[in-house]
Amino acid sequence: MLLVVTYSQGARTTLRNSCRSHEATVVRRLGRAALFKETELGAFLSLRLREKHGDDVQIERTSPLNEFEAVPESVREAAAAYENRKAATTPYDKFAAGTGHPQPDAMRDSDL
Repeated sequence: MLLVVTYSQGARTTLRNSCRSHEATVVRRLGRAALFKETELGAFLSLRLREKHGDDVQIERTSPLNEFEAVPESVREAAAAYENRKAATTPYDKFAAGTGHPQPDAMRDSDL
């Protein structure tokens, strides 16, 4: 997919108009950003936006996250356990203290 992020009102307007005109190419609209299908038309629309608005448009090639391949099991389990905690106001670092769940600092410094 192609992620197009806009940083000005004019670029957002053009993005919105492109999305409305080419709905079949749009995977998802996200306000200031949109995901286009990775097709020649998606690339054309993305590059046209950047040509018109310059540095007010950022284009990135993305791929969906397969959490079962890219994310360690300990992190997936920690996320599930944290969301099912008894006290909703407990911050994660206190929740994870003294457990086998990964610590925030360790996760912060570990690439997927």
